[in-house]
Amino acid sequence: MSGHSKWSTIKRQKGVADAKRGAIFTKVAREVSIAARVGGGDPDANYRLRLAIEKARSVNMPADNIKRAIDKATGGSATEQFEEIVYEGYGPGGVAILVEAATDNRNRTAADVRSLFAKAGGQLAGAGAVAWQFEPRGVVAIPRDGQDADEVALAAIDAGAEDVDAEGDPIEVMTSPGDLEQVRRAIEQAGYTVESAEVSMQPKQTVSLGASEARRNLRLIDDLEDHDDVQRVTANFDIPEEVFAEAASA
Repeated sequence: MSGHSKWSTIKRQKGVADAKRGAIFTKVAREVSIAARVGGGDPDANYRLRLAIEKARSVNMPADNIKRAIDKATGGSATEQFEEIVYEGYGPGGVAILVEAATDNRNRTAADVRSLFAKAGGQLAGAGAVAWQFEPRGVVAIPRDGQDADEVALAAIDAGAEDVDAEGDPIEVMTSPGDLEQVRRAIEQAGYTVESAEVSMQPKQTVSLGASEARRNLRLIDDLEDHDDVQRVTANFDIPEEVFAEAASA
C-alpha cells in the first residue's frame, strides 16, 4: 500500500469526531458550494455536487447546512465565493506533494502553505513542478464489514473498474474519472455499501523514505490538512511499516 494510502487509512480510523478535524464541516461546505457554483444547484444534473452532498452526509452534516451552502453558491451573492487552487511542493526527502485548496483569499492561503512547507524543511514550487507525477482517478471505498473482498472485486471489475485494492479496510476500487459514477452505482446495485466515492489525484510512482523523513512528511501533511483552506493533500511517498504502525496507534 502506498504511503499516502496508509495515511488516508489512519485518518479514516481516527474519524471525523477527532478534535483536530473540527473544521471538517467548513471544508465539506466549501466543496458543496464550489460544486454548486460551477455546475448548478441540482444534484441530479450535477454529478460533482451529488458526490459533495454524499460526502457531507457521510460526516453527518445537517441537511440545513448543505442547503445553505448550495443556496449561497447559486444565489448570485458575491459573498463567500471560493476559488480552487492547487499548490505544488516538495516535502523532506524530495517527496512530491499536491495541496488542493478552496480559498477566498489566495494571497493568504499561498503564504500559509509556503510557511508550512518551509517549517517542515520542504518548499513550495511553481505550477507544473510536481503535478506530472500524479494522475486523476476515481476512488470508491467499500467498508469490509465481513464482506468477501474477492466478490467485491469481481463486482467492481464487471462494472468497469480498472483496479481493486482488497488488502485494506475499506476496500478501494480505482476507476477512470469518467467511469466513477457508473462503477459506484453498479457496486451499490450489487448489494454493497459505498462509504465514499470521489475523484482524487493518485501518485504514478512512490518514493521510499527512511523513518525520520517519513515522520517529517507525515507531520507536514497533517499540518496542511489542518489548515481551513486546504481540502485535500496527496503525496507520493511510501512509509516504513514501523512508522505506519506508530502513526496508526497515535
